[in-house]
Amino acid sequence: MTNKLYILDQQEQRTFRLGAVLSFISEAHEVLNYHELDQYLDTDSKAVILLGALSSQDHEQLIRRYPACAFLLLGETLKHHLGLANVVGLLTEPFSYASFTQLLRDCQEYQRLLPGQKGQCEQSRFIGMVGQTQAMQQVRFLIQQVAKTDANVLILGDSGTGKEVVARNIHVLSNRNQGPFVPLNCGAIPAELLESELFGHEKGAFTGAISTRKGRFELAQGGTLFLDEIGDMPLPMQVKLLRVLQERVYERVGGSQPIRADVRIIAATHRALEQMIEEGRFREDLFYRLNVFPIETPALRDRADDLPLLVQELIVRAEQQGHAKVKFTERALASLKLHSWPGNVRELANLVERMAIMFPNQVVDVAELPQKYRHLDVESYVPVYPDALLERDAINELFQSQEDEEEGSEEQLFPQTTGIEILPEQGMDLKEFLAELEISLITQALERHEYVVARAADILCLRRTTLVEKMRKYNLMRDESQA
Repeated sequence: MTNKLYILDQQEQRTFRLGAVLSFISEAHEVLNYHELDQYLDTDSKAVILLGALSSQDHEQLIRRYPACAFLLLGETLKHHLGLANVVGLLTEPFSYASFTQLLRDCQEYQRLLPGQKGQCEQSRFIGMVGQTQAMQQVRFLIQQVAKTDANVLILGDSGTGKEVVARNIHVLSNRNQGPFVPLNCGAIPAELLESELFGHEKGAFTGAISTRKGRFELAQGGTLFLDEIGDMPLPMQVKLLRVLQERVYERVGGSQPIRADVRIIAATHRALEQMIEEGRFREDLFYRLNVFPIETPALRDRADDLPLLVQELIVRAEQQGHAKVKFTERALASLKLHSWPGNVRELANLVERMAIMFPNQVVDVAELPQKYRHLDVESYVPVYPDALLERDAINELFQSQEDEEEGSEEQLFPQTTGIEILPEQGMDLKEFLAELEISLITQALERHEYVVARAADILCLRRTTLVEKMRKYNLMRDESQA
């Protein structure tokens, strides 16, 4: 737990049993009364409070006093307070580690998604709202138009285009921005658990339901519920969701008490829902309930002019995550603009991070990009080195080869075509010998791999640019007219 946890319960034996379970999870502070709690907290404090019996204080007043705190109620007698937004769940004896960890996780989620947090707003601006193309201006316009209403929104677009960020921006600009924004990926929850995840459950509703738990609808009360990948929702669950959208009430699994759904629904999918309707895999009536105000997020390939701005933002983000700075040449950016980007912004973010790892504090040109991102046939700079350096390098390679000869085959290191194994009595021109040896080895490597320079460089343990420079020096470039 990142935030402090307090137990306020005047049943001493229960507090003792509770502390025993909590000792395996998180450090908890026991407070005797609400006056002592006031000494630790103010109205904006973030904490988890386990609230039990009180002798002289109204529970509801205390809960409302600390809206940023997540409350867990102790005992069935307090069950009627579950309707309060910052009451996350109810614990009953016997206390168990499993139910505790699940509810504490829900408390963390309540506090992580608190509206108005700086980090969340920065992320929204960074991921979703970068770009000046007409497509992005249209998305911003649609967000501004629909945000102040309570209309259901359906966000369509390929994976990785930032559909959740669009949903968050709608929430931030809406009249519900003081309420929670609760996301749920419908495709990530097993079908048999999705109903409980959405609507919550009562204790004993099914095997494993060892405590009462709020669902996402209840956690999003007064705010926004974002149903991502709605196209993956099973048909039986679609019927139940449609009922809630029509009647605005629901019950927890295993319960009979109706709960009013004061929630705005934003759904998203990368699937073609209208085609799924024709195939019988998505309900037409649910589609029209959700598709009141559609927003389509553009694919990166359709807004390639935004790519330099996106790259710059992603570089800043990589730096904030501890990576070194990296820069891209104009030619590299031009090549990236020609890519189809099937993974959209998510794919671009992965590429920027990879380049920052491979070329820290360096400049990336087309030649440094992975092969599939090289869409420009540009002539990269190939350095020309002084003869003294080249001769020293060749001699070092020769002596290294002689050292390796003890472990390998002499025929492999020094082909018979060289014709010299022992220094002649009359001496020799070492520079000329080394050049002929180098020409012979390079020619063999090129012919073996049909002049594919990258493969030849691999077997010679040379960089591709180094091999190209040597080929030019010895005039070994392939004659295209004879190819």
